[in-house]
Amino acid sequence: MNTITSSNFNFPGQKSVYKGKVREVYNINDDLLVMIATDRLSAFDVVMPKGIPYKGQILNQIATKFMNLTSDIVPNWLIATPDANVAVGHLCEPFKVEMVIRGYLSGHAAREYAAGKRMLCGVELPEGLKENDKFPEPIITPTTKADLGTHDQDISREAILTNGIVSEEDYLILEKYTRDLFQRGTEIADSRGLILVDTKYEFGKTKDGIIVLIDEIHTPDSSRYFYADGYQMRQDNNEPQKQLSKEFVRQWLILNDFQGKEGQVVPEMTDDYIYSVSERYIELYEKIMGEEFVKADVSHIENRIEANVNAFLASYTKY
Repeated sequence: MNTITSSNFNFPGQKSVYKGKVREVYNINDDLLVMIATDRLSAFDVVMPKGIPYKGQILNQIATKFMNLTSDIVPNWLIATPDANVAVGHLCEPFKVEMVIRGYLSGHAAREYAAGKRMLCGVELPEGLKENDKFPEPIITPTTKADLGTHDQDISREAILTNGIVSEEDYLILEKYTRDLFQRGTEIADSRGLILVDTKYEFGKTKDGIIVLIDEIHTPDSSRYFYADGYQMRQDNNEPQKQLSKEFVRQWLILNDFQGKEGQVVPEMTDDYIYSVSERYIELYEKIMGEEFVKADVSHIENRIEANVNAFLASYTKY
């Protein structure tokens, strides 16, 4: 099955290309960004050797639909989605932090808690919690935004301000937007029988100095969801939660002795495993979005993307 794991497009007005873990971003005339959601899979800040069919389409469509569902409370960078794998938006200067917000003790936070830590990113965690318990209220635990091939690092609000990474005025806006988005995401998840456990948001500034939401939002790569039905019963019985997120990939890697640490080797990803991951992502899409996933034509995926982006740029009034 065809996937797109890298691109080498040359669009009209193209100034530069940035290649992230799973996205490739084309700068058009220092005005627009064309973001290609590839089928690359990243876990523990390491890009896996094989692509996952339809993953890029799934992430792009979830992110852009949630952008539209939250644009009334937080402005975002999005202008158009000319292709299933493509989002086009305003060029922004990204903030050098990722705003992670957690409603439950899960994932990285649970691993830190189990190791005995009771302070996470400057936030004190209450005693007596067990994995997947709900926090009294959501906590914000930012990370630095790592370059490709390096790991994000936990950082406190105080360190962000002290080191001048973000001004206090801007950071207060980032915190408000983060809480507002998480509340909206929680409400949408609840309407679909899900719990939004934790997620991360990225923000940037437009040329006009407006802070906007950028990149992805509420996707299974950036978020963790539990099924609401049976949540409390599973907690009471000390059972694992049934969840929708990329955590199943991380768990498979952990079982195969890989956590992105030095000297560890990515386990072999067989075709059967690749297809199973693709099917899981489709399941995630349909549950999160509450609609059937419609597969795009992937017979000539790069040609399709190039034609659709070129058609958009030709019709865009500035070009």
